[in-house]
Amino acid sequence: MARHLNRLTARSVASLKKPGRHADGQNLYLKVSADGLSKSWVFMFDIAGRQREAGFGSASFVTLAEAREKATEWRSLLAKRVDPLDVKKGAREAAATRKTFGQCADELIASKRPEWRNATHARQWSQTLGDYCAPIWNMPAGDVDTYAVLAALKPIWAAKPETASRLRGRIEAVLDSAKAHGLRSGENPAAWRGHLALILPKRQKLDRRHLAAMPYKDVATFVAALRDNESIRALALEFVILTAARLGEVLGAQWAEIDISAKVWTIPAGRMKAGREHRVPLASRAIEIVAQMAAIQTSNYIFPGQRRGRPLSHCAPRELCPAGATIHGFRSSFRDWCGEETNFPRELAEQCLAHKTGNAVEAAYRRGDALEKRRVLMDAWASYCEPGAGGNVIAITRAAN
Repeated sequence: MARHLNRLTARSVASLKKPGRHADGQNLYLKVSADGLSKSWVFMFDIAGRQREAGFGSASFVTLAEAREKATEWRSLLAKRVDPLDVKKGAREAAATRKTFGQCADELIASKRPEWRNATHARQWSQTLGDYCAPIWNMPAGDVDTYAVLAALKPIWAAKPETASRLRGRIEAVLDSAKAHGLRSGENPAAWRGHLALILPKRQKLDRRHLAAMPYKDVATFVAALRDNESIRALALEFVILTAARLGEVLGAQWAEIDISAKVWTIPAGRMKAGREHRVPLASRAIEIVAQMAAIQTSNYIFPGQRRGRPLSHCAPRELCPAGATIHGFRSSFRDWCGEETNFPRELAEQCLAHKTGNAVEAAYRRGDALEKRRVLMDAWASYCEPGAGGNVIAITRAAN
């Protein structure tokens, strides 16, 4: 038997150019393509009267020694009258059934992208599931039970009812998709009716009238505390304040959206709540923050997260927000300051917040976005937010108008 084994050598494997199969012995062959440019390992065998063939991979990546080792394993199975291809198929199916919740979530989001109106939906799904599903993200989808779902929902069920409700629905959708692909069976542990409704307290309706906002007179002091923090999340939160933008818009910001020379951040329509492109004039301090992040750039996102290729988590800057205030509330702080301490037109302040102003007829005739006028306003706001300078800025803005 030894005479029929190990006919090839590493040198012959590298030098063979003749198309066809070249035997190494006992079922293992080196297959050379018709053009002689590619080579691969093939294992040929007969079982139950059927001739079968299996590939062991490209010879560029699988060495002769590795191919022989695998061939030995397969010959051992054949000696027991076991079809190696059936074993391989079973292993592949077993691996598929162990697909994680996170993998199922990513696949579902990818499959639903074409039906969503814009990229915002995919980003929201990814961020919500990524931020709050850490307890179940790496768990096999088939193992996710009620206790696992509750581990993701309970920490935010009372504190963030709207987010928690959306999260529950998205978890339910991921698990339904996993079941449709044969990765789990039984009832969905994230279902509300007849299941979680009997376990979790009925969520309170979200009060949409106001989001807690920090008094604008306290913002400069808070900014000083953020600068002492010196973390990426602190820089992201200060950037939110200086631009009066939404948190999701800032965390999703990419380098391609920033024009340093023009001092403009252009947010594409797909990432805006109103579905319209929005240009944000950047004050000097905002440019400084961008420069700080450029010095440590690790991804396409200006404010990168710990997970490779993902932006900073929404939870990170929220942890810096003091009790009695919300990050979204800083937009109200800016708006209150505009109305109470300056003479800037109301419409200009609303444009800075990317709000629609005027009726449809006015909008049809107003083609520009008043970028340079808004720049004066945002520069004044940045100066007011500068620690120790707020009181002087009020007088300046009043005098300038």
